[in-house]
Amino acid sequence: MPSADAKDAAPAAAASRAPDDADDGTTFVLVQPSHAGNVGAAARAIKVMGFARLVLVRPRHPDVLQLDETLAMASGATDVLAAARVADSLAEALAGSTWACATAMTPRDFGPPTFAPREHLPALAGGGHRVAFVFGPERTGLANEDVWRCHACLSIPTHPDYGSLNLAQAVQLVAYDWRQALGGFPVVPRTTDPTLADAAAVQGLLDHWQQALEQIGFLDPAAPKKLMPRLNQLLDRAQLSAEEVHILRGIARAVQRAAAVPAPGGGRGEGGEGSQTGAGAGAMPRYVGPPGGAGPA
Repeated sequence: MPSADAKDAAPAAAASRAPDDADDGTTFVLVQPSHAGNVGAAARAIKVMGFARLVLVRPRHPDVLQLDETLAMASGATDVLAAARVADSLAEALAGSTWACATAMTPRDFGPPTFAPREHLPALAGGGHRVAFVFGPERTGLANEDVWRCHACLSIPTHPDYGSLNLAQAVQLVAYDWRQALGGFPVVPRTTDPTLADAAAVQGLLDHWQQALEQIGFLDPAAPKKLMPRLNQLLDRAQLSAEEVHILRGIARAVQRAAAVPAPGGGRGEGGEGSQTGAGAGAMPRYVGPPGGAGPA
């Protein structure tokens, strides 16, 4: 019987394993990869998209799956590396797959038809195939013989003047498009939805603003024109949260406190009695409405 410690460790171990892709049967094949970092980064790229099966064909470093640079670039996807296998040939790597997609940019005299991933993958997703995506060496790309073994060729659309993609970047893009074709993952909200302020809270803010604007002399209560309705429309468009209403009312209180402080040399500060009548060099200009006419604002 397993110990209590073993039972407790089981869920954690299960959580650390790579996602099970047995149902979709997807395999990512790297032919003769030469840079250890690319192998690790490719493992990370497929894991974040929910895939787990990685095969290396004649890698430059036989022990690449254990190298420090590989493990560092995997950034937690070491379970994918641990489950990866090394093959002597592409034919061996494709065993069990029913549809192989080469990735290549170089034009060839003949070969499988070429598609953009988003053009080809949605139809492929519903076909019941066990799909393999085949990527060539960093420097040369796939050899003709490797491309000819595949059913289709995928070409990632890039700028026509510079289409050089890093190997791991190409793996990430194809893995993303394939995951989207299979249905994708839901986006998990990173923040909670704000609590919107109700009409009473917004009206309370408007009343508070009106008091502050009158106090500093910006709004003439005898001729308010349409300033407050315009501010009302502004707040309605903003869809304020309850917290934002509290902030704006706090600003209004600070304005009122500042306006009530006596200015040096006597009289009131901006918005005090002097500024209500337009007196003093620091008087706040009143709201006069939109320019361009004597009609009501």
